[in-house]
Amino acid sequence: MARVKSGIPGLDELLEGGFLESSSVLISGGAGTGKTILSTEFVYKGAKEYDEPGIYITMEEGATNIWWNMKNFKWDVTSLEQENMLKIYKVGMINPQDFAQDFEKEINKIKNMVDDMGAKRIVIDSTTAFGMWMGNTSKIRPSLFRLSEELKDIDTTSLLTAEAPEGKNQFSRFGVEEFVTDGVIALYFKPPQRAMFIRKMRGTDHDKKPHPFEITSSGVQVDPKQEVLWESLE
Repeated sequence: MARVKSGIPGLDELLEGGFLESSSVLISGGAGTGKTILSTEFVYKGAKEYDEPGIYITMEEGATNIWWNMKNFKWDVTSLEQENMLKIYKVGMINPQDFAQDFEKEINKIKNMVDDMGAKRIVIDSTTAFGMWMGNTSKIRPSLFRLSEELKDIDTTSLLTAEAPEGKNQFSRFGVEEFVTDGVIALYFKPPQRAMFIRKMRGTDHDKKPHPFEITSSGVQVDPKQEVLWESLE
């Protein structure tokens, strides 16, 4: 199976070389755990180091704030945007009463952007906001499954972020997000320690232990040689 390098130092060593091509992976964690930073680095490094155009799709935070966050790491995002290698797209509010129609429109917009750029990487931030817009929790699982399948059909490798409640064994707000994606990477922050745990990754072997990571001036860095005690994540 073809592999997609994450671009995150240390992470690919835990994944037998990277994500499986066209897979969808949930990045789960509470507030401040590093979900957005890891996800932006995934699309940035893809464009900068691996010549793979990427789209960051935000459902809450404005595109300007995302750009500012990326530039804080001294990433050369402006030139990549000008070269049509990197794009940030803010999804318009989806009306629960017209969910099916609005959802279809947004799917088509994403497909058009992928075709225009030849995008290979996509981030959806966040599935939590996506679920809250629906106004009907019974729609969340089939809609997220549909979204995940659409991303596969257009041959993109995707990261989808999810807010998770406190606790090392909870991976999403609605309890369904982790079942519709191919992989789950959980992020934890118990000051001063940060940890990463690969909960599942279909179709490939992966490391089964939590590992420390840092958010440095250049982005996320995982230490694949060191382990974190489960007890410290309580």
